[in-house]
Amino acid sequence: MVSSSVLGFPRIGANREVKKAVEAYWAGKISADDLTKAAADVKKTSWSSVKAKGVDFVPSGEFSLYDHVLDHSAAFNVIPKRYVGLGLSPLDVYFAMGRGRQSEGVDVPASEMKKWFDSNYHFVVPEFSDETDFKLNFNKALEEFKEAQAAGITTRPVVLGPVSFLVLGKPAKDAKPGFQPISLLPKLLPVYKTLLADLKAAGAEWVQVDEPVLVLDSAASLEKEFASAYAELAPVAPKILLTTYFARLDSNINFIAKLPVAGLHIDLDRAPGQLDGVIAAIKPTPIVLSLGLVSGRNIWKTDFAAAIKLGQKAIDALGQDRVIIATSSSLLHTPVTLASENKLTPEQKDWFSFALEKAAEVATIAAVLSGSQDSAVAAALEANKVSIAKRRDFESNSDDTVRKRVAAITDDQLERKSPFAVRKEIQAKHLNLPKFPTTTIGSFPQTKEIRQARAKLGKGEITTEQYEEFIKKEIETVVRFQEKIGLDLLVHGEPERNDMVQYFGEQLHGFVFTQNAWVQSYGSRYVRPPIIVSDVSRSSPMTVKWSSYAQSLTSKPMKGMLTGPVTILNWSFPRADVSRELQSKQLALALRDEVIDLEKAGISAIQVDEPAIREGLPLRRSDWDAYLKWAVDSFKLSTAGVTDQLQTHSHFCYSDFDDIFPSIQRLDADVISIEASKSDMKLLNTFKQYGYSNQIGPGVYDIHSPRVPGSQEIKDRLKSMLDILPDSLLFVNPDCGLKTRGWKETEASLANLVEGAKWARENYA
Repeated sequence: MVSSSVLGFPRIGANREVKKAVEAYWAGKISADDLTKAAADVKKTSWSSVKAKGVDFVPSGEFSLYDHVLDHSAAFNVIPKRYVGLGLSPLDVYFAMGRGRQSEGVDVPASEMKKWFDSNYHFVVPEFSDETDFKLNFNKALEEFKEAQAAGITTRPVVLGPVSFLVLGKPAKDAKPGFQPISLLPKLLPVYKTLLADLKAAGAEWVQVDEPVLVLDSAASLEKEFASAYAELAPVAPKILLTTYFARLDSNINFIAKLPVAGLHIDLDRAPGQLDGVIAAIKPTPIVLSLGLVSGRNIWKTDFAAAIKLGQKAIDALGQDRVIIATSSSLLHTPVTLASENKLTPEQKDWFSFALEKAAEVATIAAVLSGSQDSAVAAALEANKVSIAKRRDFESNSDDTVRKRVAAITDDQLERKSPFAVRKEIQAKHLNLPKFPTTTIGSFPQTKEIRQARAKLGKGEITTEQYEEFIKKEIETVVRFQEKIGLDLLVHGEPERNDMVQYFGEQLHGFVFTQNAWVQSYGSRYVRPPIIVSDVSRSSPMTVKWSSYAQSLTSKPMKGMLTGPVTILNWSFPRADVSRELQSKQLALALRDEVIDLEKAGISAIQVDEPAIREGLPLRRSDWDAYLKWAVDSFKLSTAGVTDQLQTHSHFCYSDFDDIFPSIQRLDADVISIEASKSDMKLLNTFKQYGYSNQIGPGVYDIHSPRVPGSQEIKDRLKSMLDILPDSLLFVNPDCGLKTRGWKETEASLANLVEGAKWARENYA
């Protein structure tokens, strides 16, 4: 028999119950016990729902109130000293690590966040030093295994593996020079042994141990660490399913096949070409092979015929009992269920498969490969065949005008008229900004009133005219506030925008939208990604109306705000039938038209955000050059059609630029803003190392936390920045947009930011 498996499930709840409960706890509206109960209800529903779809291996232990890596740090006592001894409960220490805390005499910043491999999910980075005292504060995997047992469901616990845990972390500030977290592996393994032995004693037959770093090139240097770790863990643990995802194993399979593990999971959605090599490596061993045939990263219905073909190849080589059909990764990155979608057309709904539907898919594929004669399985197979045929027919249609325009792109269209040094002088005269100009990244708080007005418009309770008058008042409020506190380069605040990607998708041809297809980005921040279904084009201006109105209210320069082509692509669910490059260039051409129209309307600075350009980088270095070529070209295509006096900006967050810095330089944006406050401004040394010559705004405070930075804190950051960067290039701005923050903290933080810039002008004349 071929088994079926789901590697992880969305932890948000079908109706965002977890978000609501967590935010209610933060607001003091519910107790810790109430929060625990809300979480328990969501977990039980998830386990029951997956089991009801016929899945053999139901995951547990991967649920989180904020982030699964943060859960792991808390469980293993990897708690930085700044969060210890504050008189907080363990739960409040946990949340302080994730989002910071500034109340009741406690003032601590949040820990650093990074993107989870090449996804839009953010994890909280563990901090290690020689003084890290590993111990098991609680066994979350065991607790949830027992919790599911009590509900009548046997699960397969999920645990982040020891090597990945250390590799994904960073040295703490007090770590000795040259310290590497992986050196702590011998100290860490005894705690893992306790955790796994307890699971085995409780009756867990299998445990899923996630080691996603195995898909990275750097894993090749960790062969000895993996060998020693699993030699220690395997004898005391349940059967270990060593789990990898998001990319191919390549030569790493040669040492993986020698590990004493019972099973290996590989991602055949992202890397179907690795199957033959993996089969050849493990065939002489007893290792069971888990095939990631159902995508954990997109929302398209699985092509059963193609999946079954790959599954049968593995069965022919290994036998049915050594094959598991699974999702390619955790379904964390997909919405919960299609059942909540009532506004998609029947044709559109038939294209898609969300988490619960994907659970049914793995069960069906496994049943077919097991030789099931069940009529329901046969019916599902036939229905899938019809669905895929209809989708292929739709995909065969294309917009000739769009395709021809992409084909006609020239190198000249990618370049500004003059080099930066020339543009800088022209822009300085045109914009007349002071030294250390202050600005924000774009969005201002999306208040309850703004959300209510948008909802009323959607329900037809107010007219478009009434809604637009409301938006105008919100824009004027933001403009007057910026003038009052003394910001230099203003923004309109984006009150009309529901999301930085969805807003543009709704005004472009080629997208469809959902009602409830929420996906977790970080903590309680969820997004509803648009879905690209056909060729993309723009029929009319998207932002000119609101930026022009904002500019009419002030004599100070107004910055137009757009989301870049690569970010729109990466933060949508893209098409699977054409290349990402084609989709990105179609988006770039639409944005190019918008940028040109904004300049014609009198906007003198335009920010084209690309926070996802680093995120989209392939995990294998051999694939980097091709991606970076079309990604950078897409940005340049969108921004290069303007005059020299137009100042182009771009924003990047949570990005490691060290390895791709030449590509960042090639973007040729006049000003870039970057996350710097949470990462100890380590990125700035990279800019110094490469001699970056364009203007730059490293974030002086973290907007993902509700805490207000003191003015001295901002001055200290500016001083550190000026120790590294030329003062003629520095802009002063927050880390990111202010959409998720409240007005009170925004006003206080920006006032301190302006004070910091004033101090810099006085001391660095």
